[in-house]
Amino acid sequence: MADPLLLFFLLLLFALSFGFLNGFHDAANVVATMIASRALSPRAALVLAALANGIGPLLFGVAVATTIGKEILEPQAITITVVMAGLLSASIWNLVTWWFGIPSSSSHALTGGLIGSALIFGHLRLLKPEGVAKVGLALLLSPLLGFMASWLLLRLLFYLARGASPRINTTFNRLQLATGTALAMAHGTNDAQKPMGIITMGLVTLGFQNDFYIPFWVMLSSAAAIGLGTALGGWRIIHTLGGKFYRIRPIHSLTSQVASGLVILVASVLGGPVSTTHVVSASIVGAGAAHRKSMVRWHHFVDIGLAWLMTIPLTALLGAGCYLLLRFWLGS
Repeated sequence: MADPLLLFFLLLLFALSFGFLNGFHDAANVVATMIASRALSPRAALVLAALANGIGPLLFGVAVATTIGKEILEPQAITITVVMAGLLSASIWNLVTWWFGIPSSSSHALTGGLIGSALIFGHLRLLKPEGVAKVGLALLLSPLLGFMASWLLLRLLFYLARGASPRINTTFNRLQLATGTALAMAHGTNDAQKPMGIITMGLVTLGFQNDFYIPFWVMLSSAAAIGLGTALGGWRIIHTLGGKFYRIRPIHSLTSQVASGLVILVASVLGGPVSTTHVVSASIVGAGAAHRKSMVRWHHFVDIGLAWLMTIPLTALLGAGCYLLLRFWLGS
């Protein structure tokens, strides 16, 4: 059995690497529409998103971290090997999908990895049905809510802006400084809490803490990791979200940012770990469909839907394989 301090440092490395890759992979969620609508230059959009991503987790509580750390697995399933296997499988999935430019879900990947590694460690009774159902419900409903909110908001904006001159696009672009910042903060709030929950889970499991509470240094390091990843940006996925669905104009960008930011922030406060990738994708498509259904290239959205369905089963299998490798390597 490896030294507990060494195990914790390994877990910390895995968790912060996952947070970094999460920010790198999901940078497109925040900046793609701002870049496509020419509200900001690519460099300025990424800097803005990185700062807001890092600040968000420090402002809106730790409900999602508590869900990830306490409500998915039974205590007897929480070993460091199980947790590291879940993180490793999610990180591998993020790298693979980034390489192919597929906007997949880091939340789905982490959930699937944890479930797969826990199942190979024990069996189904090690999963908490209520927690798994809560995560599943959040992941399923949030894209639908993003689509509906974006559709309704765009119709409202069209009504309010009826008769306006094309110069109103300048106003829409200026408003994106606020809405893009809010979306980035919401994204950071939800996604940075996942490594927070994992790191704290490790502190409790290894006996460094008696109770599950999030230390400030864990919050700060997780926020920094996702902010740094966002600053570097995953350009392959930015291209997918920013241009493959349809030609995004300022009104579409503004609408999708408001709708997805609202859904993600509400889910974060309620403790639901959502897929920001799928919420933003659905919001972009919702805005396009509200404008004109025929303008949306629906086959690209179907491709994302297939990735959505495949992520949890494939990362569960990957998590099981990673668990076996890590158990052999760590001797535990």
